[in-house]
Amino acid sequence: RGAMAGAARSRFAVVGGGIAGVTCAEKLAAEFPSEDIFLMTASPVIKAVTNFKQVSKTLEEFDVEEQQSSLLEKRYPNIRVIQSGVKQFKSDEHKIYTEDGKEYIYEKLCLCAGAKPKLIVEGNPYVLGIRDTDSAQAFQKNLAQAERIVVVGNGGIALELVYEIQGCEVIWAIKDKAIGNTFFDAGAAEFLLPKLTAESRETPIECKRTKYTLEGSEEKGRPTGVSDKLGSALGPDWHEGLHLKGTKEFSHKVHIEILCEVKKIHLQQEFIQLQRTSVTFPKGEKNVEADEVLWPVYVELTNGKIYGCNFIVSATGVVPNVEPFLDGNNFAVGEDGGLKVDKHMHTSLPDVYAAGDICTAAWEPSPVWHQMRLWTQARQMGWYAAKCMAADALGESIDMDFSFELFAHITKFFNYKVVVLGKYNAQGLGSDHELMLRCTKGHEYVKVVMQNGRMMGAVLIGETDLEETFENLILNQIDLSAYGEDLLNPDIDLEDYFD
Repeated sequence: RGAMAGAARSRFAVVGGGIAGVTCAEKLAAEFPSEDIFLMTASPVIKAVTNFKQVSKTLEEFDVEEQQSSLLEKRYPNIRVIQSGVKQFKSDEHKIYTEDGKEYIYEKLCLCAGAKPKLIVEGNPYVLGIRDTDSAQAFQKNLAQAERIVVVGNGGIALELVYEIQGCEVIWAIKDKAIGNTFFDAGAAEFLLPKLTAESRETPIECKRTKYTLEGSEEKGRPTGVSDKLGSALGPDWHEGLHLKGTKEFSHKVHIEILCEVKKIHLQQEFIQLQRTSVTFPKGEKNVEADEVLWPVYVELTNGKIYGCNFIVSATGVVPNVEPFLDGNNFAVGEDGGLKVDKHMHTSLPDVYAAGDICTAAWEPSPVWHQMRLWTQARQMGWYAAKCMAADALGESIDMDFSFELFAHITKFFNYKVVVLGKYNAQGLGSDHELMLRCTKGHEYVKVVMQNGRMMGAVLIGETDLEETFENLILNQIDLSAYGEDLLNPDIDLEDYFD
């Protein structure tokens, strides 16, 4: 039997059933209705974008829904979903071998295999990585029996998690000075902090994103804490419908340990042999008491403190999922571990593109755009990669997509609407910038980053209604020096000036 006999051929193949991969496959399927598009995914469900809404030139909102892949094939009859992981990839032969022993030959390929949670330690049953729907369910099971947990990490997921947990002591270890540093500065953190410690909760605003459930997955009863590495990333409302409640009767108890990381994790026996003391949940600033309780696991922080707890949540970011593709292929890889792509989403290998969390943007970016591994960027990159593959296949040229002109992201934290634009934390601006703030406690927080009289970035928390005006000011780089501090004066209607 010739090697060719068993191989299926396609003009376009996409690897990964997350937002980047599905968006890419859908776009290719629409552009080439008579071609079969192969979509390879290790998971039985795919992630689809629903209720897409263009809020402004660069801001977009959408829901993410887990769907059976058959629904995708119904919408696009020319998408063939191949439910199997990639075992081996031979770029020089344009060939993919899947775990189920089949081989596929492509003309153009887009790798959208996402990223994996960065665990503080591998293989410890008391350490849970949270990044996808499966791990969130495992987490919920564990929390139901927990009296104290330690949360490590300072991104969006850690922030939401700590906010949502009730009836359980939370020790939150962050390496920065202030909470939520991937999205905010210390000022925004201060604005949000009262919400974190408030004893009573307002009822959350009815949430319109779909709840995440996998049909039949609850029944299977996966052992707690085991996450098969295949789940897709969580969305902004992943905690909806999860009852994040521990065993205690009080609602909220959070203690933040700043400027520290995990030094070592000790199991109970190891801790007893250490003959060191662990500390109780801090009551006041100076009040550090030895803990009498024996805990299943102990976390030693770099600041010298040891806390016992039921388990540890590792919410420390992600690493691009490049493993299956590197072997035997000479990919250029970025410092963050992603596959480097140029401004047409090309990797360093011919006919191989990449999009979403797996890739590292290696083009010279616009001065007010940067890469962040977020759902919005996964969607934009998947869509644009498909456009680039189509243009290359047809020998056409293509312009860089407008969504890479300005970094723009809209989300929710602690029930506040949050919009971040441009270099909202003065990323890469050095000390050559100034900040302007306007803050109404419990209502809104507005911060702009200025450089040489021009707006470079902004953080808007609450219903500020300033996003479109600020988006224009950043995109147009108008010199605003004349306005000085009045730029944020609520009595001045900026829109009158800049329409």
